[in-house]
Amino acid sequence: MIATNRDYFKLHFIVFLWGFTAVLGKLISIPSVEMVLYRTLLAAVGMGVVMLFVKTSFSITRQDFIKLSLIGIIVAIHWITFFAAGKISNPSTSLVGFATCAFWAALFEPIAKRKKIQLLEIGLGVVGLVGLAIILAFDFAYPLGLFLGVISGMTAALFSVINSKLIYRVNAYTITFYEMIGACLSILLFLPLYKNSLATHHELNLVPTFVDWIYIALMAWACSVYAYAAAIDLMRKLSVFFIQLALNLEPVYGIILALLVFGRQEVMNTNFYIGALIILGAVIAYPFLKKKTEGQLNTPAQ
Repeated sequence: MIATNRDYFKLHFIVFLWGFTAVLGKLISIPSVEMVLYRTLLAAVGMGVVMLFVKTSFSITRQDFIKLSLIGIIVAIHWITFFAAGKISNPSTSLVGFATCAFWAALFEPIAKRKKIQLLEIGLGVVGLVGLAIILAFDFAYPLGLFLGVISGMTAALFSVINSKLIYRVNAYTITFYEMIGACLSILLFLPLYKNSLATHHELNLVPTFVDWIYIALMAWACSVYAYAAAIDLMRKLSVFFIQLALNLEPVYGIILALLVFGRQEVMNTNFYIGALIILGAVIAYPFLKKKTEGQLNTPAQ
């Protein structure tokens, strides 16, 4: 299937929504694990309502149910590390760490689909890692936050690659519904261990404020029910690497929004912005380099 301009616009709108989640995550008062628990619960309920409304089948094979449930665990890890990175550092740091997803996608997608690894994609992924190295090399205050952001990017690439294979036999809404259930259930099972080892004062914070509920609902229904399902559907037309590379624009949207919302709290040192520009430069360069490379390959020998 050939991608249209509308598909590219939809992709960037999705990226903008996901960039906004970093700001929402910082504004929500409860910890990341409890927040993602409620987000996945509301997303599963919302997706189920949408499926009933549009009359999408809930029926899947047992094998696909198990697979989607396991992918849900990866989704839970992705969101928890992403929001935890933002809470212990700031949204800008978590977003830049997440931008490594393109590098991971360049590694995972050829392996999963048994294709030849593209040197262009690996090269641009390495450029992104150079950007990260510059950020870390000069008195960076949030190394743990950046590390968690990188884990978030790696897990995002992993479940995206797996979903890109499933989308050809399972509806995007169905994939989203069961992955949200899998993510929610995995967090519920993780709560006792989390409470005894990682939770502040070994206590769970399961009572969001009214404003927290509004922010969590926005993340669940706008950024998960719509954006997550739409991104999976786009995998029919766009490569996982291109989608993940476009997601590197998430820091641009997120950092701008964070500066508008949090002001000077989000201002970083010069090296952070140099590294971020290098990472984002890879995003901008990719379509042009890809087109040029394909043009050279398709040029007949003289």
